[in-house]
Amino acid sequence: MAGAVSRLSQLASQLLPSSHGTQKNHLHTLSPTFFLPRAADIEPDATAVVHVTANNKTLRRTYQELADRARGLAYYLKAHNYKRIGILCPNTPAFLESFFGIAAAGGVSVAINYRLKQDDIAYIFDHAEVEVIIVDTEFLGLLEKYRESHPNILIIEDTDTDAVEGQLCGPFDEAVLEGLKYDVHTGSKGWTGLEAQTPDEDALFSLAYTSGTTARPKGVEYTHRGVYLAALGNVVEAGLNSHKGRCKYLWILPMFHATGWTFPWSVTMVRGTHYCLRKVDYPIIWRMLKEEGITHFSAAPTVNTLLCNAKEAAKLEQPVRVAVAASPPTAHLFQQMTELNLHPVHVYGLTETYGPITKGYYMPSWDDLPASERFAKMARQGHGFITSLPVRVIKTGDDIPEGTIIDVKKDGKEIGEIVFVGNICAKGYYKNPEATRKLFAGGVLHSGDLAVWHEDGAVQILDRAKDIIISGGENISSIALESMLAKHPDILEAAVVAVSDSHWGERPKAFVTIQPGRKITGEDIIKWAKHASDISKFMVPREVEILDELPKTSTGKTKKNVLREWTKGADRNLVK
Repeated sequence: MAGAVSRLSQLASQLLPSSHGTQKNHLHTLSPTFFLPRAADIEPDATAVVHVTANNKTLRRTYQELADRARGLAYYLKAHNYKRIGILCPNTPAFLESFFGIAAAGGVSVAINYRLKQDDIAYIFDHAEVEVIIVDTEFLGLLEKYRESHPNILIIEDTDTDAVEGQLCGPFDEAVLEGLKYDVHTGSKGWTGLEAQTPDEDALFSLAYTSGTTARPKGVEYTHRGVYLAALGNVVEAGLNSHKGRCKYLWILPMFHATGWTFPWSVTMVRGTHYCLRKVDYPIIWRMLKEEGITHFSAAPTVNTLLCNAKEAAKLEQPVRVAVAASPPTAHLFQQMTELNLHPVHVYGLTETYGPITKGYYMPSWDDLPASERFAKMARQGHGFITSLPVRVIKTGDDIPEGTIIDVKKDGKEIGEIVFVGNICAKGYYKNPEATRKLFAGGVLHSGDLAVWHEDGAVQILDRAKDIIISGGENISSIALESMLAKHPDILEAAVVAVSDSHWGERPKAFVTIQPGRKITGEDIIKWAKHASDISKFMVPREVEILDELPKTSTGKTKKNVLREWTKGADRNLVK
């Protein structure tokens, strides 16, 4: 009997996890922080950052300098045991350094939108439990409400000058210097004393907060592994490493938006140059495109629309790859961009997917198509990223129980919801298990975007569920109608929402902006829609209102919740 027990014990010991030999020598944990010291080791003198500072000086830093400054910040945070760090900055070198320095110290970054109201900023930093905040001088005033309830919170101010020490430097630079001295005093361990390689790749890397237009912002949990793989996907899908010389990436996209779609790590991975911009300024952008040899940037369709229609716009000598996302673009916009040598790389995603997770892949066979059809195909949301699993479109409706996953037909007609599975889905919502459960109902990440699935496997968004207009039993896609209105030669931008109609239930109302120097009325546009456009009769807007500008989020999305409030007679000075 004893022999049988002994044999069972031996068998069990082989089946159960062992405390010995658990290290997997053929694997290493994935963390994007590693890309910075790696870049500095390979090309220490390569230009990492170019930036015009707040004191109007042109700053240029090498990868060695960028790595040293991030290392200094990391040791400062480590010396004081700060683990949860807020960031409230425009696209500055300090912001970029903070992403790397915080993670290297084993901390979690919480970068938020500086265009939010003070109340939302206070809520986010309180919800995220930050211990210190890195803030640009310009935005110090936005912390007043938060500091009322957190008077002892440490604020590290960045003055964004070209000075790194002395009178002109600020508290951020002083923290970097203090950290570098701390490293020397504790043995000069350099990056080996930091967490360029995380012990746990599934651990929390950062919190990216949603916009919170209809409810309180939610903190989306990003992991080391997720950021690493999303960044790797960007390198491949945006072509950051597919040209002669190094990529020159222009920071138009806010770094706070889904951690800059993880491009801080993508560009660093290929030892590209980060061209940092404090604000979106179209004359400056065109000057940099023409003079600096920019090769890549990312921007929402509305930003690209305004860029293409700026007076400085001219066809560039060299092609520039542009990652276009945030809201569905029109085929007309893609044609405009291509004619200027701005080549759209159409991607789509959510804050919950680290930014881009699909790409509209261009097919050589499209070269022979008529221009309108070719650009329409380019404007589809496409297929899943190389570092994700294939995107799917599933059935929705009151007759489909929550969590039931049934694919729609790949016929380009049946409408369903886009869902995702794979490596670059966020871990969940911070301190919100119920919202996390709903996000992953049925084991897939729900987007809330309605789309069709084409025969070639590409998905195409029709609308957010709340933006579909149901008029007399017909479903009207606001996105499709906006694309049609954008073909009018005098219209710059268009946004469509539903208004109540006693006969049809709902009818579309369009808000538009007009090309500079053009004059047209809403009635003129309605007549054109009825008689000269390809807009179906049931889709023609009942009203067209001309605005100086559309209300937008910081990432260029139109605030349709604001437009809906306006249609109900809300005070336009109060609803923003």
